[in-house]
Amino acid sequence: MIVPIMSVPCDTAETRALLLWGLIVDLINAVGSSADSRRRNTLIAAFRLPRRPEITEPWKSSLGDRFRQLMAVPGIFGDPTPTTTTPMHRAWNRGLTERLVPALTERLEVVAAGGSDWQQYVKLARKTEVTLAREHTATSEPRDSAIGYRRPSKSAQPVFLDLFVTTVFMRARTVYRRITERLVTAREDNVDAYMATALGGSVDETGLTDIPVRPLWGCRAEILAPTRPGDPVLTRLVFPTTLHRGQKHYFSSEAVNEGSIEERVGVNVEVDHHGIAPGKLLHGHVPISGLTIRVRFDEHHVPETTWWYAEQTERERREPPPDKDPRLLTIVDGAVEHTFMGKCQPRENYGIRFLWPEP
Repeated sequence: MIVPIMSVPCDTAETRALLLWGLIVDLINAVGSSADSRRRNTLIAAFRLPRRPEITEPWKSSLGDRFRQLMAVPGIFGDPTPTTTTPMHRAWNRGLTERLVPALTERLEVVAAGGSDWQQYVKLARKTEVTLAREHTATSEPRDSAIGYRRPSKSAQPVFLDLFVTTVFMRARTVYRRITERLVTAREDNVDAYMATALGGSVDETGLTDIPVRPLWGCRAEILAPTRPGDPVLTRLVFPTTLHRGQKHYFSSEAVNEGSIEERVGVNVEVDHHGIAPGKLLHGHVPISGLTIRVRFDEHHVPETTWWYAEQTERERREPPPDKDPRLLTIVDGAVEHTFMGKCQPRENYGIRFLWPEP
């Protein structure tokens, strides 16, 4: 490929590189008879060309991972969607050896002989780079995007949650302690705090609750007394510095309830912000993205059944799933946990529910 390119009267090595890149892009776009061509789509993934709208995340680093991303595009590799990347690898090998390499060799010879306007390929390469840069900008704030998420309410907190891990410790059948870790992305400028709700408790004459949300890391607490009887006690977890749109911040807090005797039948997370990213686990069990709820039970008070719920009414949440339902959770060593692998939508509730044995 180098010899034909060197014979083209380009001004710089950069222009020659753009010429070759533009040729590759043009030939890939011509592979197959439609946009759903298997070979064309695997070549697009292999060369990290602009993605189809069905693929909302940036191309992964490895070829196998990018082929797995193609599974999100229905119809290309048959119905039902394949469970392995074998069809993608097969299409990639044939597309590369049978279509792209022979066509590129032939086109290079034509360009070198002056039989084609080489500047059109340079323009195509630059246009492709602009498109890729826009894609990168749109996804440089991972999952801080409205794509795939509902519109939040007008009073929603102006943050998106990249990571939300809440760990609950039970004493008897009540919540004794709750630790929550959050990684947020600001959705507007001048975001300086996150609003958290206390577990409950009474408010004294100073307007303070006996069960405040306490800062653990990356924040300080400002307790806001309720303005009306029955309103929840809110705590502003104030960040060390104000965030601008797209900036991220990690912080954690806890709430300890020493005197509660209220029986709890679940742990609920209400999405009062711009949503939570899809769950992702490192090594199969370490949450690095999305919503994870963990509950450690009192050894003398263990539920008969536990299950997770998402986007259900209160009545639906109370109903235990049938046997072998994938929402049923297994209690291991007195604890249960669940990571929500899908997007957690604004204005919805997600959680883990318990069914206690009869007294």
